[in-house]
Amino acid sequence: METTPVFVYMRSMLDSVAPPMPIPGHIDPVPVPRAKTFRDDGRIDLIGLGKDELRQTLLDAGMELRQAKLRSKQIWHWLYNRGATEFSAMSDISKTMHPWLEERFVIGRPEVVEAQVSTDGTRKWLLRSPDGQDYEAVFIPDADRGTLCVSSQVGCTLNCRFCHTGTMRLVRNLTAGEIVGQVMLARDALGEWPSQPEGRMLTNIVMMGMGEPLYNFDAVRDALKLVMDGDGLALSKRRITLSTSGVVPMMARAGAEIGVNLAVSLHAVTKEVRDEIVPLNKKYGIEELLQACADYPGANNARRITFEYVMLKDKNDSDAEAHELVRLLKKYNLPAKVNLIPFNPWPGAAYDTSTPERVRRFSDIVFEGGISAPVRTPRGRDIDAACGQLKTAAEKKSRAQMDREADEKMAALG
Repeated sequence: METTPVFVYMRSMLDSVAPPMPIPGHIDPVPVPRAKTFRDDGRIDLIGLGKDELRQTLLDAGMELRQAKLRSKQIWHWLYNRGATEFSAMSDISKTMHPWLEERFVIGRPEVVEAQVSTDGTRKWLLRSPDGQDYEAVFIPDADRGTLCVSSQVGCTLNCRFCHTGTMRLVRNLTAGEIVGQVMLARDALGEWPSQPEGRMLTNIVMMGMGEPLYNFDAVRDALKLVMDGDGLALSKRRITLSTSGVVPMMARAGAEIGVNLAVSLHAVTKEVRDEIVPLNKKYGIEELLQACADYPGANNARRITFEYVMLKDKNDSDAEAHELVRLLKKYNLPAKVNLIPFNPWPGAAYDTSTPERVRRFSDIVFEGGISAPVRTPRGRDIDAACGQLKTAAEKKSRAQMDREADEKMAALG
């Protein structure tokens, strides 16, 4: 993504600065702990801090221990249950303390650069971080649920060839605060404070926005723990789905430490095709990926693994490939559901959408094999909010440039 220049706004609490993100093409970037950072006004954003971190932050700022224990619980409740954005709204905290808090801390929300609403009710927000990086979140309303599609990175390293986001360079990981901030901003927009389990419009979260969640594991885990905390946003782990393109070494850890539903971007059943459209397959092949799915903690018939399969004309949509999909899923005895996704075109895309007749035939074969294979209804296409379309409008690249960057990433995979 061609982003605005990074503003120099942070000063580190440590003398050293964390190394930059790896260049595009690195498949297994090593997580580097980041020093705690400040805004340009010197204040610390409390959004994204866990309960213990919040208490410690108050202590570090000079609050007495007993006071910090009490105030951290009160502030936590106001942040994540009540949705407060100002300390002055915290009525059970003394008014004399509000200025002390305001001087040192801030309750952040992503800056909304643009908010769009599709003709089908889908909402997309173009968001901007304090350092000038843009990312997107999408809310998809249905009759019986409302799903928020959340981003985990600014850009992406994986270059899945059918995905618009995959044509972007990875700029950086989003922080836990920036990830959970997308949920809180959506709650703001939908008027869903205080937090309560009944009557919500936002009922589900999918980590299917910009980026590969398992390449930003710690921040995604910490953010989702905040979302699932019963004292705060209180969204059940059964209503959260994490999607991965197949970062096999991190899948078991995701099941153990996060425990949400798993979705896998499969999209092909042969090495040749998947190597082309999901280059990560060169690192972790289909068989290795499916074994990791079979080993995923908590997967069962009540919590099936979802396999995403984008339908590309004359590329992965034949009868033979549908039969092979059934064979593979049965070979590994996977509790599976297949989401068939008609390809959502974007300027410069190298593929076409399978015909409706071909999609239906593919779906019928998988269903006949005993595996659920619904066809996803495209949502938000008119605002580029559909699956695979997330990419900020600020970036414009030629097809040649996208191909060069794709070749760089493919070369890095060997």
